[in-house]
Amino acid sequence: MTTIAAFDARLLRVPLTRPWGADVTALGVIATHVVRSDGAEGWGFSWTPQIGAEAVLALLQHDICAFTVGRTADPEQLWQPAWEHLHEAGGGGITTIALAGLDLALWDAAARAADTSVSELLGRRRTAVRAYGSGVNLHYSQDDLVAQVRRWVDAGFDAVKVKVGKPSLDEDLERIAAVRDALGPDRALMIDANQRWDLDRATRSIEALAAFDLAWIEEPLRADDLAGHTELARRLRASSGVPIALGENLHNRYRFDDFLRAGAAQILQPNVVRVGGITPFRRIAASLSAAGVGVHPHLLPELSGQLALTLDSDALVEDVEDAGFAALGALTGLSPVAIADGRLTENDHLGLGMRFRDERTS
Repeated sequence: MTTIAAFDARLLRVPLTRPWGADVTALGVIATHVVRSDGAEGWGFSWTPQIGAEAVLALLQHDICAFTVGRTADPEQLWQPAWEHLHEAGGGGITTIALAGLDLALWDAAARAADTSVSELLGRRRTAVRAYGSGVNLHYSQDDLVAQVRRWVDAGFDAVKVKVGKPSLDEDLERIAAVRDALGPDRALMIDANQRWDLDRATRSIEALAAFDLAWIEEPLRADDLAGHTELARRLRASSGVPIALGENLHNRYRFDDFLRAGAAQILQPNVVRVGGITPFRRIAASLSAAGVGVHPHLLPELSGQLALTLDSDALVEDVEDAGFAALGALTGLSPVAIADGRLTENDHLGLGMRFRDERTS
């Protein structure tokens, strides 16, 4: 049996070209490295935009390293016992984000040992997937927001997502009217409230914003409000018909199952890192696809895009403007993926094709 011989992690801060807000000017990346007993090496990462990077690093360096060294290097065999070991610290959140750092490094090592990419190892089903332009832009002026949308149109995207949730619904309506005008009638428009509304405000806002032909409304309520989303979905089915999308803040398959059974969302968006890595992501995606629900990975296109190429059904991959790791100068080489004319394809690479620069270590 091939086992884990060594495992380590380090924290990096990657400055954002376009801050996501006054308090989000850099991304926290915890770069990981595994050495297997057969000599194969793998590189992975965990990620958090603002909160918890030091806690993730501590879990990786202490609890996860101590538990995993000497155990199987097969990520599909190791993930469940590792999650159960960490469960005392929580069934999701910091624990699953930290586990992703181990899981990604093990998949990277497995693909490198096979002299191939992770997508080829998993079974690539398509050569390209659609990508959509996205931005953290609620704090943008309307002129800046429209200019961003026009950049996406010029770049060939046929779908975009913008933020809503201004204090005044009238301001949201004015901004989305301007966005729709810049997009034209034939491109898909998604909006994201980032958990800002309560049930009644969400109902009023979505019914009004539905006039702009929305593909989905993302996280209208607190992400863990199952009852609220279930009721909101019932109301929207009876009125505007706008689908609810969520999932970036659901951290394990049990929560995805809860929302799926309740009919609380029609589109689910697992974040590969937040659910704990490739191993649980694939299990969640397979379950959702079998139920006929849209699966669109959240953020991290360099990673999400590779996995989207392996899914049973087509997926939309989110490309946040000026936030890719390669564009931010965080990687030692080229990005493992390329996005052009609204399509994501892979560049030639081994494993995950992502190694982070040492000089960004904090």
